[in-house]
Amino acid sequence: MEHAEPGADAAAGQMTRPARAAGPRRAHHLIGEPMPTYLRRVALLAALALPAFSLQAQPPQPPHDGGSPAAKPPRRGADAALVRALQDHRWTLQAATDADGQPIAALLPPGHAFVLRFEGERLHVTGGCNSMNGGWRLSPQRRLDVSRLAATMMACEPALMQADAALAKVLAQPLDVLVAPGVEPTLRLRSAERQTLYFGGQRTPQSLYGEPTRIFLEVAPQTVDCVSGVQRTQCLQVRERRFDAQGLRIDPPGPWQVFHGSIDGYTHHSGVRNVLRINRFTRPQPPADASRYVYVLDLVVESETVPK
Repeated sequence: MEHAEPGADAAAGQMTRPARAAGPRRAHHLIGEPMPTYLRRVALLAALALPAFSLQAQPPQPPHDGGSPAAKPPRRGADAALVRALQDHRWTLQAATDADGQPIAALLPPGHAFVLRFEGERLHVTGGCNSMNGGWRLSPQRRLDVSRLAATMMACEPALMQADAALAKVLAQPLDVLVAPGVEPTLRLRSAERQTLYFGGQRTPQSLYGEPTRIFLEVAPQTVDCVSGVQRTQCLQVRERRFDAQGLRIDPPGPWQVFHGSIDGYTHHSGVRNVLRINRFTRPQPPADASRYVYVLDLVVESETVPK
């Protein structure tokens, strides 16, 4: 059964990335609280100004099996194959032990798992309370050095905030890197104090499908009944949004559509409206019962709790 795809008919002539990027300061707000209008404007400007893609639909790059074409060693002399392996996978923390081989409970909060993404020369960390990112370098001796991490400023339960702090402390140290290749590769990071972190790897969409098209989707606060395959379920309602160089919405927005599928990295909470910056990848040979697109969350640009 065919379904309309959000963002599939983006018209030519839409807004492109502003020539001058926004400054480094970012606005933050507490989870569950409506974002003030001025913060929304700042967030939109920052989202639109990041150097990546325009809103105008772009032809996807052909898929390839050799990994991300942008994978470059962050330092001359680094092991290029190791850098490629780091950048071509998302690494999910599976275990963490101290020098005595005992689990480091602070790094393993129940129901949450840290994920590392090595994108270009930036390391992105998600899965705890706040998103963190910083620069990274790999020495010829396979030693990882991470610059001081910047983080969002959301308020969470104490265990998650403590987990963020514990991981940031480990990543602040030089870490020996070992990757065991395979269909499901593993990454081991070990500090001089013999703290050891074990991660499982999953191929990134970029390494599988090439470069994405960037779109913005507004997600309605409530889901709707729908049919997926032969089963009735709940689906998101989405519509495409466009913005000008000042971060102002270009109206009217696209029509609301029932979204059959999922957005990787996004968890919907009933009663919360979001505007998402999405990387949309094109599958070269999608299964007969699947969308030809893969949607991956890049950034939550705007979030608002909507009273029932």
